[in-house]
Amino acid sequence: MSNRNKGILLLLLSAFGFSLMAAFVKLSGDVPTIQKTFFRNIVSAFIAFGFVRYHKERLFGKKENQKLLLLRSSLGAVGIVLFFYAIDHLVLSDADMLNKLSPFLTIIFSALFLKERTRVFQVVAIIIAFIGTLFIIKPAFSFDVIPYVAGVFSAIFAAGAYTVLRVLGSREKFYTVVFYFSFFTTVVLLPFVIGFYEPMTAKQWVYLLSAGVFATVGQFGITIAYKFAPAREISIFFYSTVVYSALISIFLFGQIPDVYSIIGYIVIFGASLYMFLKNNEAGKKQAA
Repeated sequence: MSNRNKGILLLLLSAFGFSLMAAFVKLSGDVPTIQKTFFRNIVSAFIAFGFVRYHKERLFGKKENQKLLLLRSSLGAVGIVLFFYAIDHLVLSDADMLNKLSPFLTIIFSALFLKERTRVFQVVAIIIAFIGTLFIIKPAFSFDVIPYVAGVFSAIFAAGAYTVLRVLGSREKFYTVVFYFSFFTTVVLLPFVIGFYEPMTAKQWVYLLSAGVFATVGQFGITIAYKFAPAREISIFFYSTVVYSALISIFLFGQIPDVYSIIGYIVIFGASLYMFLKNNEAGKKQAA
């Protein structure tokens, strides 16, 4: 199997892992969002800990990378809390697609903070994707829009975390970064969980622990996938999460996205497909 096909399979596996994570978070019911986030991350921390110890790497990374690791973890922690809040209050596929704005926002942040060159086709794709979000959000001046705003901000914070990861990628092992993020989030959320803990049923425990396992599958899958092939060649396959989430929404929760949301999905997917094709075209020209 070629490295590109390995990358695609791993990305599809990662997308499936993240979709199941979101499904288990929603299945866990009326548990506070902070509590859900805590259990998702403590499981990831234990699994990542095993990888770090097995490879005899540093648990908390190198001294010179501490500021970047803290920044990545802080942005990621806020992003995941907001994403879980959106999952709890929206149709699952709506929350998932809003979170998928992060690749477009990463382009903006990379241009602003890393001084990476932004191309015209990327700007066009960002504008198209933003139009797509308006179909999903259906802006209205009411409190009903708050979960949608949370979904958008989850993508903003995730994009910030991914921008920092672009710098960290060559400096730290992926399992060290995952452990640091998961451990940091667990420690930060622990006081809130203790102070506002809501008792859970055995079924809720199983759901949240399962969410943590599949979140780790998703994190490791996407990280290893991009080691096999460049993001510009395979990133489009990560949008399969929206297909998984839409099917889960319909068959597991009986939630059917409305026509406007479906139009929004198509518009955002179209923007990502356009950017994917243009990135590949630019890559071939550079290779030539």
